[in-house]
Amino acid sequence: MPILIVSIVISLTFYFFYKFKSARTRKPMEKKWISGKSSIALGLFVALFGVYLFVVYQAPLAYFIAAIFVIIGGISIWGGYKMYAFYLPHAIREAESSQKA
Repeated sequence: MPILIVSIVISLTFYFFYKFKSARTRKPMEKKWISGKSSIALGLFVALFGVYLFVVYQAPLAYFIAAIFVIIGGISIWGGYKMYAFYLPHAIREAESSQKA
């Protein structure tokens, strides 16, 4: 159980790290690429929190809410990965072109 709590805190920390990093960059493709990574971290946080609810609370309502959290987190992870994979080549090209200029 402590590993679950540590994982929740680490994923939330990564979410804030990537959000601040995304806000500081000026390159549009890099911003969207980093936003994809922050979406993955947020989805992981929500999904892990849902798993935590499964483990800690033993009520039917808690199971229902936990299932919703896990589903929403999984969708966010999937969407963030799709965004990350789509914008990665664009961010690489953007970084290469800014080094040449």
